[in-house]
Amino acid sequence: MYILILLAAALLPAILLWTYIWKQDPQPEPTNWLVKAVLYGIGIGIPVALLEMVIERILFEGSPTTLFGTTVQAFFVAALPEESFKLLALWLVLRKNPYFDEHFDGIVYAVCVGLGFAALENVFYVVGAEGNWISVAVARALLAVPGHYAFAVLMGYYYSVYHFVDHSSRTAAYILLVPVVAHGVYDALALSGYVNPYVGGLSTIVLIYFCVKMHKFARAKMLAQIERDTRRIQNESSSYA
Repeated sequence: MYILILLAAALLPAILLWTYIWKQDPQPEPTNWLVKAVLYGIGIGIPVALLEMVIERILFEGSPTTLFGTTVQAFFVAALPEESFKLLALWLVLRKNPYFDEHFDGIVYAVCVGLGFAALENVFYVVGAEGNWISVAVARALLAVPGHYAFAVLMGYYYSVYHFVDHSSRTAAYILLVPVVAHGVYDALALSGYVNPYVGGLSTIVLIYFCVKMHKFARAKMLAQIERDTRRIQNESSSYA
């Protein structure tokens, strides 16, 4: 019973965000393709963890003890490997997907991949927290899992823009660059507390502010894609009227 409570606490944030993004879709995707995207997100978890261990051993002899060290750790040990594998998983899901025909679809599938990864990561954090699992579960439900959701929205947005609208190299670079920067800044702020508790307290305030702004930005991108699809559907309906 205890392990079921831990699993529920770990998985509920991802499930709620999955439900939210699914309800936003003007024309929902087939369930089997959504499940496939989630499973791909879960599947990259172990390779990412192994790669992060290798990179960390190359870059550091022990745990970073400076803000520069934790920032390097945030970007090169966490953000870049995780977002790169998420992009690989998203590409594998969409490259032969006949239902990838709307702008918002890129966001939907990216969120499925991102939350699949976040759900697996959350299970390890919450289950491994032992007696402190409630505070870990609450903190990650409010920040970490929604963070992965926002990174995924940004990746999916630029993926669809590149696929449907703008095939420029700059847009292609944004598909990975924007979520990596957002993820790296998030982790750099979160990790700073391990160096100095006073800096960590200030960084927590900045982190909350950053998360609010990031989610507003991600939501604006999401609404822009929904608007594009709505206009297309309306135009098609009027042409057949």
